[in-house]
Amino acid sequence: MADVLLSRALLALFPGVPRPVAVDASSVREVIAALDRAAPGIADRLIRAGPSIREHINVFVDGDLADLDTPVHPGSTVHVIPAVSGGA
Repeated sequence: MADVLLSRALLALFPGVPRPVAVDASSVREVIAALDRAAPGIADRLIRAGPSIREHINVFVDGDLADLDTPVHPGSTVHVIPAVSGGA
């Protein structure tokens, strides 16, 4: 099982989803599918057609930036964080 930590902004959109969420997955793609089973609609917020991770979403596996095909191992920690931008 991997622990998935969603940002508070995402948790606010899907009340009742625990933090962390424990999922059985071998890739980021499978992590997102498991999240979508627990919180229907979350995959639409995280991935776009192609499929690929949405532009303003960052996924990290054990501290390294990840894509949908990045492996996830038992005991991994996956962070899903909306990008922060702005300023001049």
